[in-house]
Amino acid sequence: MKKHLETKLSHLQDFATIQDQYGASHFPIYNTGTFDLKKQDGEKIYDYTRSDNPTREALENLFTDVENGAGCVCTHTGIGAVSLLFETVLKANSEVLVEADCYGGTFRLLKVFQGKYNIKVHFADFLSEAELEKILKNNKIDLVLCESPTNPGLKIIDIGMVSVLAKKYNALFALDNSLATFISQRPLDMGADFSLFSTTKYISGHGSVVAGAIVAKTKELADELHYYANAHGRSQNPMDVFLISLGIPTLKIRMKEHQKSSIMIAEFLEKQSFIKAVMHPALKSHPQHKLATYQMDYIPGVFCAEFINKDFAEKFIENTKIFGEKCSFGSPDSRVEIPAKISHASFSKEELAAIGISDGTVRFSIGLENVEDLIEDIEQALK
Repeated sequence: MKKHLETKLSHLQDFATIQDQYGASHFPIYNTGTFDLKKQDGEKIYDYTRSDNPTREALENLFTDVENGAGCVCTHTGIGAVSLLFETVLKANSEVLVEADCYGGTFRLLKVFQGKYNIKVHFADFLSEAELEKILKNNKIDLVLCESPTNPGLKIIDIGMVSVLAKKYNALFALDNSLATFISQRPLDMGADFSLFSTTKYISGHGSVVAGAIVAKTKELADELHYYANAHGRSQNPMDVFLISLGIPTLKIRMKEHQKSSIMIAEFLEKQSFIKAVMHPALKSHPQHKLATYQMDYIPGVFCAEFINKDFAEKFIENTKIFGEKCSFGSPDSRVEIPAKISHASFSKEELAAIGISDGTVRFSIGLENVEDLIEDIEQALK
């Protein structure tokens, strides 16, 4: 029987290698460090939780299935998934092609790899096919990496175009799918070799855990991920897997609400004199609006607004009562932040300016509150 995505997400236990004899509604938490080899007689043998664990394996099998991949590793943090990608694919003197508008943690990690392993990083505008091809043609690129939508600039990258170019020049292509999630788009189906995402955010949906995952298209790449995850200790603990499993069944319902409310708020902000621009892929004013609606089933509830100046932006955040000043996104509570101050503090002012982010840029992550309450909060914060 072929099952739809929502059905799969509601039955994690169906993806477990071993079945609970009592038919528990939630798959049991195997919160142990070790397993007794003498007491196992199944095809799958467990010995140490860093290497393998039944609880984590069920979630990895689920992610592998919904992403149409060959294998997955769940990591202890979202940036841990990016680290595992680098540890698996890169070596000393490797070259990486990265979208300039990338997550602050990824940017910082790239700087670490540059310094320690002499990795050469080429930053580029992935909206420009010509720019990408020029870099790929003139350099020996090992890995191409981007997000779509990007964070915080909300650019929509043509995933199919990038995958074709990467393959043409024998580079691996990894897409960070944290903002859209597999409920909206499936990068491996579009040609990517890896799909990675922070499960801290929309996947878990409740903001009580930090975690990540990376899914590989081929068994060979999946086996390498598992090897390096075990070698470097990147594996996620079973308790955090359980917390993530609680939020997964409601992902599609939540994404619909995040999308609906964020569009209403973005449209409201577009009409305000104190806002210079609003970057939300669902708005017709967005430069890649058509690509966004074609490439994604749902538009995430994250967008940016460019205030008239830094002081106005900071005062607005200070005055909000419902919106918290917090990093991250995808939680039930709405939040705002100035990327230059929090999530992208590792960027210089010049590097932020190059991707269209200023001290007056505010990133909104719209939660699940009543949208009228949120708009009222924005109105009072501006008085």
